[in-house]
Amino acid sequence: MKKVLEWVSRRVFSAVHGNNLVYNICWEDPRLDRVALEFKPDDEVLVITSAGCNALDYVLCHPSHVYAVDMNPRQNALLELKQAAIRELDYPQYFRMFGHGKLEGVASVYERQLRQHLCNWSQRFWDKRIKWFDHPKLSFYFRGTSGSFARLINNYVDHIAKVRPAVNELLNADTLEEQAEIYKQQIYPKFWSRPLRFFINRDVTMAMLGVPKAQRRQLETQYQGQIAKFIHDSLEAVLTKVPIHDNYFWRVYLTGRYTADCCPEYVKESNFAALKNGLVDRVSTHTDSVQGFLEKHPGKISKFILLDHMDWLSDNMFPLLESEWQAIVNSAAPGTRMIWRSGGLETDFIERVEVEIGGRAYKVPQLLTYYRELAAQLHPQDRVHTYGSFYIADLRLPG
Repeated sequence: MKKVLEWVSRRVFSAVHGNNLVYNICWEDPRLDRVALEFKPDDEVLVITSAGCNALDYVLCHPSHVYAVDMNPRQNALLELKQAAIRELDYPQYFRMFGHGKLEGVASVYERQLRQHLCNWSQRFWDKRIKWFDHPKLSFYFRGTSGSFARLINNYVDHIAKVRPAVNELLNADTLEEQAEIYKQQIYPKFWSRPLRFFINRDVTMAMLGVPKAQRRQLETQYQGQIAKFIHDSLEAVLTKVPIHDNYFWRVYLTGRYTADCCPEYVKESNFAALKNGLVDRVSTHTDSVQGFLEKHPGKISKFILLDHMDWLSDNMFPLLESEWQAIVNSAAPGTRMIWRSGGLETDFIERVEVEIGGRAYKVPQLLTYYRELAAQLHPQDRVHTYGSFYIADLRLPG
């Protein structure tokens, strides 16, 4: 029975991720990444695209180039649309589209100004879905599978828990003490019902959030109370221990929009000008695996942002994880730095990865210099707060 359930879980996850735009925002905090990576002007950067927000954030640090790589072409289509909007729209239009998630008359704007800047695949995708940005009730940030989950949670907040006034009050709180009081006194007693805990524990729910079975298994074995308790504790930490005033991740999923003062860097007016004046051209999209991209790419990469995808490979696709690391080692520039995240509180799969250099086998940890103290300092400041652990390391090749 266990094998049957795991097979069903994998099929559900594959169906969700193979046919949908999963992420409409990046779910990793780039403010931490900037500190961890220390971008330099000659850096060639590889990042898994996700929603493209962070690729546009990193390029604001003026590296040489950012390669956004994702196996899901829908994610790259979203980044391409953002790049087209930066090139062609004025800032008020751009902010309505990607700040508020709504741009009236977007279909004609798309046809006249944006479509020509997209690749053929992205054109076909947005030809059918550009009206996601022009719905009378739904923001774009309630689209895609993660957006659909956000919409469900907002319906729960409004109609079942009935805590919307308290949520709005919390989002406008000035201090952590005020946040904590509102959460504990007004939100917590009504929000964490038994049906909600049951819903969170379902595989379909986790698939909507982009959590594969392997990642869920890590938390089930490492976190007392398992996945539902981990989400409970993570949300409580976000709302009581991390300042909410600039936490655009949770604001957009609780309201469907950003504000001028609480939005990603690429949405801010001053940064929009810098992107439009040429920085946006330093970002390119590539529909491929990390390994596939690296094996085709002729140059060297000095910064790798690997998100949490190694969790996905570590369970049933370990040979692919080793092949990817071999490609990373083969393509790494001198002094390469990399970061990744994990759903687990700790990981052991890196220790088992073996690569070959100059005809000699090495375990990957032999090649890594970890910055554990810096990671431990940054991780609690994470505005997303849904990952169990954060890793920063330099890759130092022999010879």
